[in-house]
This record gives sequence, C-alpha cells and structure tokens, in this order.
Amino acid sequence: MAGINKVILVGRVGMDPEIKSFSSGDKIAEFSLATSQSWRDKTSGERKEKTQWHRVKIQNQNIIKIVDSYVTKGAQVGVEGEIQYRQWEKDGQKHTTTEIVIGSFDGRLYLLESKSDGDGGKAKSDNGGGSQRSQGAQDSGRASRDLDDEIPF
Repeated sequence: MAGINKVILVGRVGMDPEIKSFSSGDKIAEFSLATSQSWRDKTSGERKEKTQWHRVKIQNQNIIKIVDSYVTKGAQVGVEGEIQYRQWEKDGQKHTTTEIVIGSFDGRLYLLESKSDGDGGKAKSDNGGGSQRSQGAQDSGRASRDLDDEIPF
C-alpha cells in the first residue's frame, strides 16, 4: 500500500514571499508561515503561547501568480501540501531542512482574509477559500449567530 504525505496548516506569513525565476521560465515561491498554539498554565493561570515556523515552497505556476499578487507579510493563509526533507553539505557539515511543498500538480493555497480584514494581502479578496461572510451580516453588523434565525428549518 502506498503512503500518504499530506499536511494542512493555517497561519500568518512571516515575511514577504520570495519569488525566484529560472532560465526555463518557471518560478518558485517561498515564504515562512507561523502557526501558534496558546493555553493557560494550570498552576500560574498565566497565558502561554508556542509558535512554530514552517518553510513553504510553491512550485505550481498558477498559485505563484496568486502569491505574487495577494500574499504579504502578516497575511493569514492556509496551505495544503506535503512535507519534504532536503539535505545538503556545506563546509563539511550536514544540514537538513523541512519544507511544506505545494507541487506543480497538487496542493492548495487558501487566502483567509481580505486586505480590509487585517494588515496582510496586497488586494481585496473575498473568496479563494477565505473567510466568507454573508453580505447582509457584514452590512448590518449583526453577529453571525443572528443568521441562524433566518434559516427556515
């Protein structure tokens, strides 16, 4: 049986994406993604937080166009890809890195907020897997729980 290598992360972009071009015309996009977990310490009652940093590499040329137009430092995004490990040797020392890779034919990128929702994103995007809102709820300022009253069943 073949294995499954799939990871889904939601976090904040830690740096503006770096897009590299090759002589073939292909490009690659890379950025760091921070995911955080928070909890309250049982003994002290103090709020604690742990942040993990992930290196994201995108090889899909269509997704790279979206990254170039809409993703900036601080933007909240979701990525769906696979974990890959790379090793190299420099100055006699072995180095290893772990990357979340959105390949040429698989993986996804989700834009989870528009520019007006936070400080991330270069342009307004209300879709693309992002946080979608009912237009009526957004205009009237009602809480999302009030929408349940409008559902006829």
